Amino acid sequence: MQTVNIHEAKTHLSRLIEQAANGEPFVIAKAGKPLVKVMALNAPEATQVKRLGFMAGQITVPDDFDRMGSTEIEQLFGGEA
Repeated sequence: MQTVNIHEAKTHLSRLIEQAANGEPFVIAKAGKPLVKVMALNAPEATQVKRLGFMAGQITVPDDFDRMGSTEIEQLFGGEA
């Protein structure tokens, strides 16, 4: 996440707001100390972000997954097929 000092934020406020509205939040700092985080109003809350298992039931792994392509791999690396 981008951190900008107050002076830079004032100078480039329009560009920074545009970026935040497009999903790129930023932090405004004073003397290197973070003060505020600027993000889009429609951005999901930290508790709303769901990552693990979000595709559960949509993907299947074949039973032979750990052996897929083994013949080609052995040939490429000089093994006997």
